[in-house]
Amino acid sequence: MKKLVLLGLLLFVGVTLTAQSKNAKATIEVDGVCLMCKDRIEKACIKTKGVKSAVWDVNSHELSLIYNEQKTDLTAIQESIAAVGHDTQKIIATDEAYASVHACCKYRDQEIKEDNEN
Repeated sequence: MKKLVLLGLLLFVGVTLTAQSKNAKATIEVDGVCLMCKDRIEKACIKTKGVKSAVWDVNSHELSLIYNEQKTDLTAIQESIAAVGHDTQKIIATDEAYASVHACCKYRDQEIKEDNEN
């Protein structure tokens, strides 16, 4: 009887610990060129339900995320980013959304890219 109770207790603790690891980490590439882009990208992510942390690096264009997998997924996050005018690996911003970004943030324009590299 003691073995059965102990086995049941261990099984319960194992399931409880497994259920608590709902946060996922991911890194995706997001197009942008400046600190205004950084602010816009990070805000779009944080406004997505379930995103706990979003940090975009201007130089590498990598967005590091921590999010709750039970509340959102990478597709929903990338849709939020595209909605504010930035392209991701899987989702391209509409022309209308891209047109809404500030003139210095036009990352598709080669001249702007070169200006921001200097």
